[in-house]
Amino acid sequence: MRFAFVSGNPALDLAGTVGSRRDKPVDLLAVPADLEQWVRECDELPDQVTADVATFTSALQLREAIYQLALDRMRERRFAPRSLDIVNDAAVGPVPTVELSDAGLYLSGDLRSALAHVARSGIAVFADRHACLKECGRSGCTRLYLDRSRGARRTWCGMEGCGSRVKAAAYRARKQAVKQGYRP
Repeated sequence: MRFAFVSGNPALDLAGTVGSRRDKPVDLLAVPADLEQWVRECDELPDQVTADVATFTSALQLREAIYQLALDRMRERRFAPRSLDIVNDAAVGPVPTVELSDAGLYLSGDLRSALAHVARSGIAVFADRHACLKECGRSGCTRLYLDRSRGARRTWCGMEGCGSRVKAAAYRARKQAVKQGYRP
């Protein structure tokens, strides 16, 4: 699996396709095929979409607008007007078709409908003043996530990636301190 879906919301997961935004940004959506793969791997979106250059560009603009609105929300400041326009315009698009069968839920639709769903999911989070929106606590990780843990004490975007790295580094530091004769 190439993409991590740990944010608790597809809009935040889309924003998370750029890693290490403050230091050395890494864009996981370099070409339209990357976006197609991301949509395919996201459980809340149709699994078969195609991305042309124009829709790909729109998706990248939506991603950055979502990230900006999330930062605005977390910092309790007014939303950036241009980002609001981008997200609201994307949300107007068609919705994916949902079908239930014995095999489970099946979603279908084009990329525009997938992006409309992503925009709507972002709007739902940003409009909810009680949603606990956070940035990962691991140095260098800028992934945003919804903290739904008891007492809102979640620290990392995901335990599998960032959480285990932080814990391993702390363990190594403790072990090194013991070797050097220092006990915290």
